[in-house]
Amino acid sequence: MAAAGSNVGEEVLQNSARRERKRRSRRRSREQDPDVRLSKALSYALRHGAENLGLHMSSDGFVDMGEILRLPQFKAWSEEDVKRVVETNEKQRFALCRHPSSGRLQIRANQGHSLQVPELELTPLQTLQDFPETVAHGTLLRHWPAIRQRGLSRMGRTHIHLAPGLPGEGAVLSGMRNSSEVAIIIDIPKALADGISFSRSANGVILTPGNADGLLLPRYFSRALQLQPRRSLLPLE
Repeated sequence: MAAAGSNVGEEVLQNSARRERKRRSRRRSREQDPDVRLSKALSYALRHGAENLGLHMSSDGFVDMGEILRLPQFKAWSEEDVKRVVETNEKQRFALCRHPSSGRLQIRANQGHSLQVPELELTPLQTLQDFPETVAHGTLLRHWPAIRQRGLSRMGRTHIHLAPGLPGEGAVLSGMRNSSEVAIIIDIPKALADGISFSRSANGVILTPGNADGLLLPRYFSRALQLQPRRSLLPLE
């Protein structure tokens, strides 16, 4: 029996290692795509690096396109390239608009900031009727033991990101990476009753700052679902 259990354990580890190798291979392939590289550069500049890069960001998170394109790291791209990336991004990570006075084209990240953006376009979610049936956070299996003990953390950002559903339930799912191996389903009634606040970003991601320490504690987890290689419930304790 012990030998059989050992063999099963080894098989699980081997399968996990194979999945990780495939994931890394896909990631390397994607990172060679110019549009993916542009999207990543925009994400850094608009979510985290605007101040360090000397960009002038408005209180609602918009930056002039001209300022972005004048940076050395964007010299390989044009305004048309940025427009294409914004328009084709399945998760709608960015938004474009014209400045109301100057008419200059501007761009914003819809969520994911570590920078403080006081007037970011967020819709408060205050009653159960404001929420979808399922609200979940996606993560990798190796992170689950720590999350199960300590809860979800903002990890240097202004919010914890949650998805309005599970993979495979409908359209492209904002708020959860495609590589997620675990979905943690949130007990929204319990969290609301304890005063945890929630909002929805312009691209549909559900956001929460968590508690005073920036955490969404394990008592707000209703269940945890392993997504890959096949779906199964994980123990909460």
